[in-house]
Amino acid sequence: MLSPNSTFYPRPLGVNSASSLPQSPSAPLETSRQLVGDDQQDAYYFRSLEEAGIKLNGPQISAVRHGRGPILTLAGAGCGKTTVLAARAGYLMEVGGVHAGSILLVTFTNKAAAEMKDRIAALPGIRPAAARAVQARTFHSFALTLLRHYGVQEDIFGESRAQHTVLKMLLRQNGMSEAFQPESLLAMLSAWKMQGSNTADLPEKTQDERDAKRVLLGYETWKQDRGKMDFDDILLRAAALLRDPAVLKPLQRRFQYIMVDEFQDTNRLQYEIVQMLAGAHRNLMVVGDDDQTIYTFNGARHESILEFDKVYPGARIVTLDINYRSDARILGLGSELVARNKRRRDKRLRAAGQRGDAPRFATPSNAEEEAAWVVNQICQQVEEGLFPYRDIAILHRTASSSRAVFEQLVLKDVPFVQHGAAPVFYDQSLIKPLMDHMRLSLNPRAMDALPSALGPLYVSRDAGLEYIQRREQEQAKKYPLIHLSKWDKLKPFQQEQVKERIKLIKSLHKLKPIIAIQEMRRQFYDKYMESGDPTIFTHYKETMLETLDEFEAAVKKFETVEEFVQFADELSRRHREMESLRRAQDSDAVQLMTIHRAKGLEFPCVYWIGASEGIVPHSTALRQDIPEDQKAALTVQQTDAELDMALEEERRLAYVAITRAKRHLYVTSPASHHGKPADVSRFLLEAFGMEVPDKRKPRDEARSGNTSSYSTHGHASYNRNNNGNSNNRSSNGNWKSIGNAKDADKRENGKGHTSQQTSSYAQHDRQRSAINHKDHREMEMLDERDEDRLSEKRGSGIIRDHKAFSTPGLHPKATSTTTTSSTSRNVDPSRAGAIKAERTETVAVWKCSSATCKAWLRQKPAVPSGKATKKSSSVPPVCPLCSGTMIAGTRQVPVTNTFGK
Repeated sequence: MLSPNSTFYPRPLGVNSASSLPQSPSAPLETSRQLVGDDQQDAYYFRSLEEAGIKLNGPQISAVRHGRGPILTLAGAGCGKTTVLAARAGYLMEVGGVHAGSILLVTFTNKAAAEMKDRIAALPGIRPAAARAVQARTFHSFALTLLRHYGVQEDIFGESRAQHTVLKMLLRQNGMSEAFQPESLLAMLSAWKMQGSNTADLPEKTQDERDAKRVLLGYETWKQDRGKMDFDDILLRAAALLRDPAVLKPLQRRFQYIMVDEFQDTNRLQYEIVQMLAGAHRNLMVVGDDDQTIYTFNGARHESILEFDKVYPGARIVTLDINYRSDARILGLGSELVARNKRRRDKRLRAAGQRGDAPRFATPSNAEEEAAWVVNQICQQVEEGLFPYRDIAILHRTASSSRAVFEQLVLKDVPFVQHGAAPVFYDQSLIKPLMDHMRLSLNPRAMDALPSALGPLYVSRDAGLEYIQRREQEQAKKYPLIHLSKWDKLKPFQQEQVKERIKLIKSLHKLKPIIAIQEMRRQFYDKYMESGDPTIFTHYKETMLETLDEFEAAVKKFETVEEFVQFADELSRRHREMESLRRAQDSDAVQLMTIHRAKGLEFPCVYWIGASEGIVPHSTALRQDIPEDQKAALTVQQTDAELDMALEEERRLAYVAITRAKRHLYVTSPASHHGKPADVSRFLLEAFGMEVPDKRKPRDEARSGNTSSYSTHGHASYNRNNNGNSNNRSSNGNWKSIGNAKDADKRENGKGHTSQQTSSYAQHDRQRSAINHKDHREMEMLDERDEDRLSEKRGSGIIRDHKAFSTPGLHPKATSTTTTSSTSRNVDPSRAGAIKAERTETVAVWKCSSATCKAWLRQKPAVPSGKATKKSSSVPPVCPLCSGTMIAGTRQVPVTNTFGK
């Protein structure tokens, strides 16, 4: 049974009690009021800013006053870079006499560009016409305007679903329907173009590369024939246009002053555009933070900041080092942590933020207990009035690492907004085929589960489903899949595979869920996922393995397949019910997101979960922790330099997580990850002054160091071979952007070797190292594309915010009285009618008997009664959250269209 009470401590586990918490020094209190005397020529400008409530500190004043020539402005987290950019634009106009139309300010989102325009317009003395004349644009907006000016009239083809449809059509035409996933091909193509390369130059060394290139060239031809261009084409064609002096020189004369925000996130093509525009006058101001470079997988170049003064000799460097966001102890922890990186600009932030509380640390036993601790504490904080839900964020490393906390939030009716990821873990495209096989085991005529079963049989989903439906009309079968065994379009061995698969499906409902999943993986699923050139697709395979490991960890607490499927369907249903209440609630909700998505945001209270070795830092950055004999089996070897770079980016990611917190920070480090021991993240220990041995060094060298406070655990290999020979499959460490972009291939299809296993699948220790490709593709949607459909550039599809809101009366301490007051407090009166009209129904439920656990489940069975297992729905189930007993009851819930799926 999980521990119901969390315990947070002032130090991470393993840190000596004598070690003191790092703390940033206090920043000086002087502002422009004291630093800019009235006798100075530009004093009037700073006095006017002060009257408007804008009081700049010393480094900010230095950056604002910069006139001509290149300048690198290192802007630490929470140090007011937006204020500096807006104030400098005003300074150039008011003090420097620069025409507003000659200022170009480039940023990465339309929201940021609009905020910049608003900030400039609000500056004292700036006329509305001048504020409008300043060109504050995203890279894509600037490039598109340029193309339109020079007569490029192609329509923008940016809707992800339409792009996927075209690629699926091309894959069918080339006989490769089961070979690639559309989002994988688009990711690969995008990364290639952002290097400034043309599609015709795509690599073609292997058969997979040649196949992918043929499809992508067809995609480019399809767009050209129909007068369309995608978002990558916009940048690529704009850069090509700027190489024409007749186009470039007029722009250089017009835009005499160029400023670039979030400079550390620029890719090679964007940097080239900036360099061309600033080439004649060199009046370039770039603002960024090398300690927040966390998008190298997306082409961001750390070297852009590190080598700026080499590219622009004589450039000024100003460091904005006064942080107005975080408590000094939170800031000190982040600063001490990131200072261990070697490839960075030296800087130490000083604290000027509101005082809060010291960071707190906990070491739950696993992800399930971690989620319980975090959600219980959030409920307690809200009950006590310490925070509204909206002030709290939960940050996690990868999409799969949010599974346990997602379940806790949903089943305890805590309102939350999940940014970016799929709404429910069990509905992810990687997990759904396994779920649907179990659903078919409970109900073989569950027609909505059939499509997922066709892919692993290497049968075209559309054609296969059409054939089954046609045969069903002629003669219905108990197992509709059996029709495929007589389909003349399948080869004899495929027809036999259909029969074998049906035998497996029949047996699944008799097994424990963990055994059922392991058996499916052993017999066909891992083989199905393991296809393609290993030097290209290893990263994505590792991501899949990590997600499947998380899936196995999630089902261990269930005894029957029926019980587990009912739980997963309940989770999806409850999430839909919360969605249906979104219109009747305001946005008072916990924010659940990856660390990548949290960049640029801040919250009064932050929970950083998963601060353990193998999670942060991610296992891909720890590749050499595995034994030498297994290391030899790597498909692609990484150099020490590449591993060091990977580890430093992981450290920057930890820094970003910490510096999102304003007043309160809670860090949890689960002691096990996917059933294996996990140490507290080395980054936390290093921040407290501990020397952590580099386990990537040879083992005899590591043993000579101090390992008393930091345990060592190796990773065994993952053996797969049809001959019974050792095929130790480990992680591929290719961190190059083109490799990462292409790794997402063949997600649901494969032609791998037959697997054999002599012992339980659960006994195999697997080397799991994966950068969550899906998380990365989601993060791409945050850079330049925003509300005007530029947000749909590329990746795994349109990224949505999945909002879940609690049902009235379900929060702790809620009564009929508090429900009424809560509703009146949270809902716009103009929308009160919508609440009153919300249809509800009374359903039978199981409620957890624990006073601290608010979980509940419907009693309605999720499968036909004919397939019911020994565990009848009339018997109280075990609580899926705390493993306590449950009691019968009723509950009012919104009416939804369907039950289960």
